Amino acid sequence: MLTFNKKGIYCKQAKVYIDPWVPVNKAIITHAHADHARSGHQHYLCHKDTEALLRLRLGKDIKTEALQYNEPIHINGVRISLHPAGHIIGSAQVRLEYKGEIWVVSGDYKLQNDNLSTPFEPLRCHHFITESTFGLPIYHFPDPALIKTQTLDWIANNQKQKINSLLVGYSLGKAQRIIQQLQEVDMPIFAHGAITTIQNQLIHLGKPLVPVTYASVENIQSIGSPYLVIMPPSAVGTPWLKKFMPYETAFYSGWMQLRGARRRRNVNRGFILSDHADWNQLNNAIKISQAENIYVTHGYKSIYAKWLREEYQLNAVEVDTLYDDQLLNEEANGDTLQ
Repeated sequence: MLTFNKKGIYCKQAKVYIDPWVPVNKAIITHAHADHARSGHQHYLCHKDTEALLRLRLGKDIKTEALQYNEPIHINGVRISLHPAGHIIGSAQVRLEYKGEIWVVSGDYKLQNDNLSTPFEPLRCHHFITESTFGLPIYHFPDPALIKTQTLDWIANNQKQKINSLLVGYSLGKAQRIIQQLQEVDMPIFAHGAITTIQNQLIHLGKPLVPVTYASVENIQSIGSPYLVIMPPSAVGTPWLKKFMPYETAFYSGWMQLRGARRRRNVNRGFILSDHADWNQLNNAIKISQAENIYVTHGYKSIYAKWLREEYQLNAVEVDTLYDDQLLNEEANGDTLQ
């Protein structure tokens, strides 16, 4: 039912693309990160929370249709529904059913509950399209509670030395998780403009998030040090940081599990926290889908597809998409929402 072509993942029967990478007539969008939600489509179909984020990113005038999770629509006989992916707020897996054949496009996902996005929903299907960003057995992410403890200890140590703590994470998804960890810290929380904009939008949607203050010179000078600043990766190493001196920086990413990642990021501390599935989560998602046909995209796709063939005897193939290198480059160079 689904094929891969130069524009993206295509359903010929319903005449829709899923997360297409070039402009199309109708696009189903799994979530609002820039490598999956691109501009120029005539119509967007997405979850209701993603709709507001798309308008923030792509403009108020885009044509959208928003669904709740598990709310089906039918297009030319194809039953289409969106289900929680647990990646970020509003993220969705796309389930398509036609004449008894079921496909699921997972988009980006994680099975770890972040207490912000709706938890990942297991779906049974015949064909499962999965990412493999962390599709190597070296990736085993710790319990977020441990990361929270490590974060609070790091901040407390900085506080004793009267040093400001700068915490780095992507504006949509990671930043909200970092801010959530800081609720019990009795210190002012400031944020980069990209993060305050998204935080305010999500609060406007009714999400129970902590408000943050824009880190302008006037705002930080009105409060004595030490304080906390949340910022996107693109701000690391820029002149924007000078006004926060003295400071220490910490980066939040699944890539922090790799030796040398902190040094390459030019930060003082790295914390292992990801909105993607690690090795065990990927394997669990594959097994609970009960799908015999697996299509692997994003990251370590050839290695992971080979593992699925040899270990589980599945019909697993790697698929070339324009997400592949871009995702890794975005991890290396900047924020996905700016």
